[in-house]
Amino acid sequence: GWLGWRVMACGRRSGGSKRQVILFILCVCVCQSGAETLRYSLAEEMERDSFVANIARDLGFSPSQLAARKARVVSEGNEQLFRLSQNTGVLTVTESLDREAICPQSDTCTLFFKIFFENPLQLIRGEVEVRDVNDNPPVFPEKEMVLEILETTSPGSRFPLESAQDKDVGSNGLQNYSLGSNSHFSLALGTGKDGVKYAELVLQRQLDREEQRELNLLLTATDGGSPPRSGTAQVRIVVLDANDNTPVFRREVYEVRLAENSPPEQSVLRVTAADPDEGSYGKVRYAFTQTSERSRQLFKLNPATGEIRISGNLDFEEAKNHEMVVRATDGGGLSAHCKVQVEVLDVNDNAPEIALTSLTTSIPEDAPLRTVVALFSVRDRDSGDNGRTECSIDRNLPFSLTPTFDNYYELRTNAALDRERTAQYNITITAVDRGTTRLSSRESVFVKISDVNDNSPQFTQEVYIMSVTENNSPMLRIGSVNATDADAGTNARVSYALVRQEGKKQPDVSVSSETGDVYILRSLDYEKVHAFEVAVRATDGGSPALSTQAVLRLVVRDENDNAPVVLHPSPDSSAAAGELVPRWARAGYLVAKV
Repeated sequence: GWLGWRVMACGRRSGGSKRQVILFILCVCVCQSGAETLRYSLAEEMERDSFVANIARDLGFSPSQLAARKARVVSEGNEQLFRLSQNTGVLTVTESLDREAICPQSDTCTLFFKIFFENPLQLIRGEVEVRDVNDNPPVFPEKEMVLEILETTSPGSRFPLESAQDKDVGSNGLQNYSLGSNSHFSLALGTGKDGVKYAELVLQRQLDREEQRELNLLLTATDGGSPPRSGTAQVRIVVLDANDNTPVFRREVYEVRLAENSPPEQSVLRVTAADPDEGSYGKVRYAFTQTSERSRQLFKLNPATGEIRISGNLDFEEAKNHEMVVRATDGGGLSAHCKVQVEVLDVNDNAPEIALTSLTTSIPEDAPLRTVVALFSVRDRDSGDNGRTECSIDRNLPFSLTPTFDNYYELRTNAALDRERTAQYNITITAVDRGTTRLSSRESVFVKISDVNDNSPQFTQEVYIMSVTENNSPMLRIGSVNATDADAGTNARVSYALVRQEGKKQPDVSVSSETGDVYILRSLDYEKVHAFEVAVRATDGGSPALSTQAVLRLVVRDENDNAPVVLHPSPDSSAAAGELVPRWARAGYLVAKV
């Protein structure tokens, strides 16, 4: 559903005036990426750190929630015009805002920003309308205008006057013209297609050069501010002797279309006005009138030939149309006017712009599928197909791009990650527009894969066979076991230990927990034990730890450390040993065993 309310707040400016903050909030259902739009209003020229809105209150959050979710504000464009306090949830301006500098020649001035949250990731759009204040008076291009009017000019004739320029807009902009009291002229007001008001002198009573050679009138331009501001210019009327033919243009309106990449000095068109008079009365000169300052910067008019050429850089993104008024004046001071309307055509002259909004530089290798790694936006200032963009990354990577809204994209994982296979990725995001000559831009995103303890240590051998000669010295090193772990850091740190078996005597061997070196603890006797086996366990430093086992077989080698011993007859017997042999005993007969 829709819910809107209006909040009024007053603050004091340096001049003692008050400001009014108008807050419009649109509340809609919130998805994970955020779909709310916060709308506020702020008068221009407010002091730095002026209050804009209480974001925490408007979103129903406490300031501690903003801090916990790492809320931050990002302005569109290169300048950060707003600041969000995580302690109070208050949004303020970082500098005094000048509407005329931010949005020149625009009736409305809206600044866009976005509030980003983490844990979970959420984006909320916001708009601040910078309201115009009446801080600029109307200004005429020249303080004095000179009109040369033939004394035979008929009453009712009209004479266009230079328009005043007011940088303010709306009711604060130019609203009215007035003319000082006189007996010959009145003032007629009109509004052009672009909404700009203009003034024309209307001759009410015929002039008489012999009676009065010049007239000086005061023209006043007034805006609609409160209080109103005004600007003035002198209009000097020079009354001329009879010149009975005025210049006549071939067309009242000239129309032309130009590509925005048209080079300076390119000819636009030539306006032509004919005057059948002879001599100086038939010589026509051309000049711009009722033409904006910006159009005068972009186009130049040859006063003798009427040829108009480009003198600046046209930009479709800045202005799509330009309207100029050309005045043709003959040597006798008679003049005529025509309009020149220029339509600027868009050219694909802007490459897409990629702006990273949020980036996770390290993700664990066991991150689930569709994990968001980065959030970024793509903008192309061109229009039509020239401004439509496509984004892509290398297809051989375990990542994919997901469009969200307002040309925002999410970089997500789309396959299982394995740090032991690839520890880091350098992802190049490519944005391409759809113009006839396609322009592109690239942005690199570096993502590191953090280790998870998913590999157990591996011994280099399943069975280690070592040997030692009996009667060895205690704590004799006889070899080492070795295991490696494909993980990194603490997860790859391996320690060794013997596996104790219940009910069995502790073996006469030990293993260094750090190096895997194998030591014989005490002297061994081959005559007591020829060989024995123990199990060795290798354990990594992960949590929980992983381990594996190998068999250590120890063989005892014999050495000649025992003399022969006569068992029978006993060497300790004092009596002589004797054996009886039968008389019939043949050779080879067994007499006795010793």
